[in-house]
Amino acid sequence: MPLNFDSARLEIGLVTSILNFVHGIRSLGEILAIVSGLVWAVAVILYRVSGRTVHPLGLNLFKNVLALVFMVPTMIIFGLPLFPAVPAKTLGLLLLSGFLGIAVSDTLFFYALNRLGASIVAIVDCLYSPFVIGLSFVLLGERMAAWQLIGVALIISAVLAASRSNHGEPLSRKNLVLGLIFGVLAMFFVAIGIVIVKPVLADGSVVWATLVRIVGGTVPLVIVVPLLPGRRAILSPLLDRAKWKAMVPASFFGSYFSLILWMGGMKYAKVSVAAALNQLNTIFIVVLAALFLKERLSLWKVAAVVLAFAGAYLAATPF
Repeated sequence: MPLNFDSARLEIGLVTSILNFVHGIRSLGEILAIVSGLVWAVAVILYRVSGRTVHPLGLNLFKNVLALVFMVPTMIIFGLPLFPAVPAKTLGLLLLSGFLGIAVSDTLFFYALNRLGASIVAIVDCLYSPFVIGLSFVLLGERMAAWQLIGVALIISAVLAASRSNHGEPLSRKNLVLGLIFGVLAMFFVAIGIVIVKPVLADGSVVWATLVRIVGGTVPLVIVVPLLPGRRAILSPLLDRAKWKAMVPASFFGSYFSLILWMGGMKYAKVSVAAALNQLNTIFIVVLAALFLKERLSLWKVAAVVLAFAGAYLAATPF
């Protein structure tokens, strides 16, 4: 339900709290993880403005190709080699990570978004942190203190609270089941995609690693999409320049800038902690929607913000 107090004053207070919270964190990896969530939230707002008229495969291909267009000049400007001497295992893991975390996961995410809508997808997105924490425990042997686990639980609770709103039109059982399957698989693949490359991130450039992951996520789509029977329906909306007004900046923030920040957070912080802080992106979306889309704040959303920052503080607390 809408709140009766001054929403503008609350929004300013929330933004101030965000800035104070980020200022209080000293770990570079944790800062990058939080800012990555904020930048991704900006991209989501732009994607929402652009509508849901582009096929998931086409949207994924568009954002990936545009990200590559941004990445290559970035490498050149900063004097980073496009083909550094790295072990074949490192290159292979980064390509595999891009295939799982970008080509597969993002496509599944867009399918889930089309079938479930943004509110329910936001709930499914909560599985990202638990998947990363579980996989980092199994594959990397990472451990978290009790208060950090409590922080993760609070963040997940916050995202669930923020998603507690009218979900719009009733869903058919088919769309609900398939959407949930797509969403859960999307979170699993993005989680395993980042966990498998954590051991090799320490020895190379984050920007170069991001470039390789995007290549790993783009090449399979470039090969597969033209071979599909419905390729015209998938590709033709990408030529509509009216859609570029929102898709281009969304791709810049979502597939280029936030991805570099995300990779940096994973490199310089524990995977499990960075994942928990990344989960704040849903809370940032709530704030940005109130600021720029003029959506009214609800009691559930306010409660979500309080839970999220309490959880993020605990999750970022060092051992």
